[in-house]
Amino acid sequence: MAKYRILIVDDEPDNLQLLYRTLRGKYEIIKANSPQEALECLKDGDFQCIISDHKMPGMDGVEFLKLSSESHPNAMRLLVTAYSDVKILIDAINYAKIYRYIKKPYVPDELLHIVEASLEYYQLKVDNELLIKDLKELFSGTIKAIIEALDAKDSFTLGRSRRVAFYSAKMVEFLNLDKSQAGIIELAGLLHDIGMIGVAEDILNKSQKLTPEEFEEIKKHVHHSVKILEDIKQLYDVIEVIKYHHEYYDGNGYPFGKKGEEIPLGSRIIAIADAFDSMVSDRAYRQGLSHDEALKLIEERAGTQFDPELINVFKSILPAASAEITEYEEQQSLKADAHKAQGAL
Repeated sequence: MAKYRILIVDDEPDNLQLLYRTLRGKYEIIKANSPQEALECLKDGDFQCIISDHKMPGMDGVEFLKLSSESHPNAMRLLVTAYSDVKILIDAINYAKIYRYIKKPYVPDELLHIVEASLEYYQLKVDNELLIKDLKELFSGTIKAIIEALDAKDSFTLGRSRRVAFYSAKMVEFLNLDKSQAGIIELAGLLHDIGMIGVAEDILNKSQKLTPEEFEEIKKHVHHSVKILEDIKQLYDVIEVIKYHHEYYDGNGYPFGKKGEEIPLGSRIIAIADAFDSMVSDRAYRQGLSHDEALKLIEERAGTQFDPELINVFKSILPAASAEITEYEEQQSLKADAHKAQGAL
């Protein structure tokens, strides 16, 4: 197996050499004496780990690691620092997507242990990305068949799963989440309402307002979803997202009453995409809202039903995403019409 490739950056030659001696036995090490030199190194290949000193002239380590995240988003970033102010370090970690910081002065064996742990986590992410890719390929036919069965049962759901997954994927892309999370959330978006198969058709297709008892039956679709998917062990993380996509940010949702960041990020993303698509879709008992009307309702529920920060993300992606969906659905409609015309010949 090829060695992991690590870029180390420090303007102090002695510190750079200590890093090099500590890591060279297990890894392929590339040295850089400044952030500017390191940015040039990043152009020459892939790196699985980037380790930078904090205080350097011209550009500090936090700013450099932030820039490195744009070209190497999956690399593990470690900051070597003499700072002890926890708030400063937490802000730096969030800003530059740093995995860990290493406090000076450090013991070489401790640094080696931190690097090993970070690369184990890196490998786990890579493996998860491959797993999600394999799952999508393995279950693509099954997922398509299930979605088509759901669409056939309730015309309201026609295309909804794909649209919700698409809006969710665009939000994930905006947030620059890693490929593993992106794959999990996209699959969860496709399968989020699979449990509706277990709800009676007379309730799903009812043209009047649902009674409280009927709404309780609708709410059971979350449990139905889990039941349908729980035997597929590889979908554990996907199920965890689906389970909570009807929870409210203030804790008044269902079925578990979770609130705030207790609700998984993927569930909070899908909640907004799902609600928006539901609002703009026509039902037997009402016409769908306009995009502006639906967005206004979602904004009014910031902090109660929805995560306020994610609403801003959704607003950012909505115009382009809606245009793409409209274009796709028009193309599909044209293809369907052409297929019917051929069948009539």
